[in-house]
Amino acid sequence: MSTHKPLVIGNWKLNPGTAAEAKALCIAIRKKLKKDAPVTVVVAPPFPYIADLTRLSPTGRIMVAAQDVFSEDSGAFTGEVSAGMLASLGVTQVIIGHSERRAMGETDAQVAAKVAAALRRKLTPVVCVGETVRDGSGSHFGVVEAQVRALAAGLTARALAAIVIAYEPIWAIGTGKNATPEDVEEMHLFIRTLLTKLYDRATGKRVRIIYGGSVKPENAAALHGAGMDGFLVGGASLSAESFNKIILAVLPA
Repeated sequence: MSTHKPLVIGNWKLNPGTAAEAKALCIAIRKKLKKDAPVTVVVAPPFPYIADLTRLSPTGRIMVAAQDVFSEDSGAFTGEVSAGMLASLGVTQVIIGHSERRAMGETDAQVAAKVAAALRRKLTPVVCVGETVRDGSGSHFGVVEAQVRALAAGLTARALAAIVIAYEPIWAIGTGKNATPEDVEEMHLFIRTLLTKLYDRATGKRVRIIYGGSVKPENAAALHGAGMDGFLVGGASLSAESFNKIILAVLPA
């Protein structure tokens, strides 16, 4: 079992359609969240809604993350958003290297640069790693290892301890296929062991490792029992009721 305080992040992606709907969803999630529950709850809305949502939760009962960030602090980069801009709005975490961004061409080097930018502004990077396919040859371990090694190459042990690693098997995202608790536990142990080899046992233990990939109320308890420190939730986070059930699944019995 995990020794970290559970972390549950709702990645809203390109949803909902209006600012009013985004605020209503955040309020509904907040109403269902138990006061003083031993869990960190975060929502990651589209960029235009961030300011509204941080104002809705000034005490940080629900934290606000960004879905991406640019690697530079300023300059002629049309359409990009810097870590400093996000921090000025009250953002506390930022998702980096999501499989959908990697599918659009984002490289390990770009992921590492974004992580560095987030850390400079004291934002918590939530770095996604995961394989496209899983087969009997074990090649999926090599894919994840390469991504973790590329991430760790530029980080001190102290910096590494400040990030969250989100394992998201791409074949289990929006495909109807589900990773089993055994799959998740196996990869969790693999990543934790790799971090220990790259740094040391203490550093390996300090890093939060969460799971993302078709997390639903029906499978959340079993997946959390595989040792993960929480979840990166996609579609199910767009329903306050479903998201709350997933949050309840990570709480101590």
